[in-house]
Amino acid sequence: MNEKYPEFVEKLEEHGLIYTRVLGEEDDNSSPIGRGWKSTFLTQDKTVAEERAAKLGVKLEWMEDVVKTIMGPIPAIKFEKTRQRKIWFNSMVIAYTGWEDARNNPVKAVTFGDGSPLPGHIIYDCLKILDEDSVAIPWQQGDILLVDNLAVLHSRRSFNPPRRILASLCK
Repeated sequence: MNEKYPEFVEKLEEHGLIYTRVLGEEDDNSSPIGRGWKSTFLTQDKTVAEERAAKLGVKLEWMEDVVKTIMGPIPAIKFEKTRQRKIWFNSMVIAYTGWEDARNNPVKAVTFGDGSPLPGHIIYDCLKILDEDSVAIPWQQGDILLVDNLAVLHSRRSFNPPRRILASLCK
């Protein structure tokens, strides 16, 4: 991305990104976001949700039957000290191309940290680059995969249920 769109990458580094989602009360399996605010913040109490959101650096704006979550600006590119290099550390492409449901417009789901819109043609080109550089793991039942979040960008492809994935974070 830096070779092809240096000005874009520079703006990402300078301003970071803001992510905005609108969540209903309950989970919504028809939405790519999926979770409602109650399961996102593990509470039914709006005050507790606000406290938990604040600890994560997320601002909540309550509206009728939904809540808008605003996170950022946060860095889109970080300097990783162990490897002494910059790393692509964001969910920009999936938010811009996939966070669409009755409440959410993916184009508004992520913006530069100054609030300006992202250039769609660059985001879709980034999606193409990610797709070209991706490696599919041929999963078999019982497999375990360890992913270093600071070394590899990870995601999943569509699948046909049933499928059960257990995930854990660790240091």
